[in-house]
Amino acid sequence: MPQSVSPSARPSVRFWGVRGSIPCPGPRTVRYGGNTPCVTLEHPEGDLVILDAGTGIRELGMALRDRGGTVAADLLLSHIHWDHIHGLPFFFPLYTEGTRIRIFGPRHQSGLRSLLGRQMTWEMFPIPASAQVGIEDVVELDGEAFPAGGWEAGAFRLCHPGPTLGYRFTRKGVEPLAYITDNELAGRVHGVTAAWRDDLVDFLQGVHTLVHDATWSDDRLESVAGWGHSTSRQAVELARDAGCRRLVLFHFNPEHDDHTMDRQLTEARSVAQAIAPGLDVVAAIEGHTLALE
Repeated sequence: MPQSVSPSARPSVRFWGVRGSIPCPGPRTVRYGGNTPCVTLEHPEGDLVILDAGTGIRELGMALRDRGGTVAADLLLSHIHWDHIHGLPFFFPLYTEGTRIRIFGPRHQSGLRSLLGRQMTWEMFPIPASAQVGIEDVVELDGEAFPAGGWEAGAFRLCHPGPTLGYRFTRKGVEPLAYITDNELAGRVHGVTAAWRDDLVDFLQGVHTLVHDATWSDDRLESVAGWGHSTSRQAVELARDAGCRRLVLFHFNPEHDDHTMDRQLTEARSVAQAIAPGLDVVAAIEGHTLALE
């Protein structure tokens, strides 16, 4: 049985959380959203694919509960900084018998399963990690290709503090998509090589839709060098170099209200018009879905 959130779902990407660092709900962020990263890839055939487990995953869990039936999904973590995992203890299906969730993420010396469990020690959370009976497996990745929910997934090391992966997804009859969040396109830090950006461009060749980090404004780049994030302009340049057709700005600064985001999107579209004609630039909006056919 299809494991999409909606039984009639077409191939699509849906956004449940679009912010970085910390949730920022309220009237200033109501149009773009205030939850931290969670995205789903949905298809009428195959299991659900979930990208990251920020606070947006709570809403996803409630939608799956309302749908009814058992849940089978592959959850791919870009990395384990708080904003990408702090919704996991509130993901309802994990506590339900019959749920089958495989978690994928970058390899850690201390072990990914162990690190995820630390946020649910008795000092930090009232429910133990052992109550998450829906976790079928935890798989650590080094950058190899692997199947996920009926998609062929590829992983690529990103420029960010700590082990961090970006993902590319291909499937017959569906436009390829890449999810690249928490990534400093200036490079030169966090152990990436001089050829790293060129290798990233190669990894993204043929991708139609690129979801990419757009945390900073250009005027802040110098003061935040080494923090592991990028600007909208840098994302546009990457999409141009990789030949992408659609760029989705993502992982927004929690200090950026809706009006700031409007300006950021307008400026990114202006840059694209000048240097990448034909590139469609949009902003990720919580609750919105983009078709991948």
